[in-house]
Amino acid sequence: QVQLVESGGGLVQPGGSLRLSCEASGTIFRFYTMGWYRQAPGKQRELVAAISGGGRTNYATSVSGRFTISRDNAKNTVYLQMNSLKPEDTAVYYCNANNSYTGTSYWGQGTQVTVSS
Repeated sequence: QVQLVESGGGLVQPGGSLRLSCEASGTIFRFYTMGWYRQAPGKQRELVAAISGGGRTNYATSVSGRFTISRDNAKNTVYLQMNSLKPEDTAVYYCNANNSYTGTSYWGQGTQVTVSS
C-alpha cells in the first residue's frame, strides 16, 4: 500500500515562506514523478509543480520563480519551497505520485496553506 504523508502547511503572512514535505512509503520512489497540486475553495485542483525521477521540473506560470520543487530519493521525500507567498496561494496542497508506465497514481491527504495578514 502506497502512502503519501504531507507536512509543513500553516498560516503565513504575505511575502513569507513555507516548505512543504511529502514522504512516500510502500513503493519504489524513484520510479515516480512527484507533483504538488493545490485546490482553493470553489476552484478545481491545479498542478503547481512536478519533478521526474531524474530531476526534471516544471511549474505553473503563477508560481514560477517563487516556488521550488525538489526531491531526495534516499529519503523518499519531495519538497516544495514556497517563497514570496501571496494571498492567492491559499489552498489545500496535495502531494501526488504518478507512474505513467504502470498507470498508477496516488494522493496524499492534503495540507492547508493560508496566506493572510
